[in-house]
Amino acid sequence: MPVFRHHPPHITTVTRFLPQGSEVTAHAHDVHQIVYAGRGVLTVTTGAGSWVAPATRAIWIPAGTVHEHRAHGDTDLHTVGVPVDADPLGLDRPAVLAAGPLLRELIIAYSGPGSRRTPEARRLLAVLLDQLRHAPLQALHLPRPRDPRLAAVCAMLREDPADPRPLAALGARAGASERTLARLFRADLGMTFPQWRTQLRLHHALVLLTRDDPALSVTAIAHRCGWASASAFIDAFRRSFGHTPGAHRALVGPATTPGTAAGRTRSRRRRSASPSATRS
Repeated sequence: MPVFRHHPPHITTVTRFLPQGSEVTAHAHDVHQIVYAGRGVLTVTTGAGSWVAPATRAIWIPAGTVHEHRAHGDTDLHTVGVPVDADPLGLDRPAVLAAGPLLRELIIAYSGPGSRRTPEARRLLAVLLDQLRHAPLQALHLPRPRDPRLAAVCAMLREDPADPRPLAALGARAGASERTLARLFRADLGMTFPQWRTQLRLHHALVLLTRDDPALSVTAIAHRCGWASASAFIDAFRRSFGHTPGAHRALVGPATTPGTAAGRTRSRRRRSASPSATRS
């Protein structure tokens, strides 16, 4: 895929508005980057898989990593470039980090307008990096399979996360035994089949929760994502994100339907406050 590399590195620090469904094309940076969605839900995709970040999470992207962004719901995107020699995490692949109130405010403040070269900005970045060192890693990575048989199974489930078929039945369609696929999930993706499917369903639920659709109640989303009951969905969601789906929806806000007066007003307001570049 095409790659765009930013020069100079400092322009990787910015705040911008991404409308629902917008994408940032494949690119890489010469510096590390923190990506945070102050509103909405953001997915970051690389050749190794995808990472998802609601407003209580941030994504760490190591320097040189080719990646794409996609906004689910109207999204306030905050990005912070981190010099390579100031790496607080020592990770060679993207990761999702818990973003507590202080870390979130630091990211928002540092990515806002103004010079990054002042003593105040340097102190702000130093505190931000200290907070990152203590931010817990979150298991919100959906790895991408390499084996074609495993890829076929994962593609079926991506098409319909609520597909209830067991691994043996899915394997029959993909031309592989249940035992072979179970081994491949562990060896290729680093997790079991139930763990991967739960991650996929949680990713899908996060996307659905951004949609301004009266038919998408918490119960409806639970069924669309494959949970047998709303209570089972709420329990799994709370364990992963620390709050209920209903609280999450209130936090990130639904996408505004394009073309409505509210949507046009919100878009004008956010575009006037943030750069409208198409790459980050």
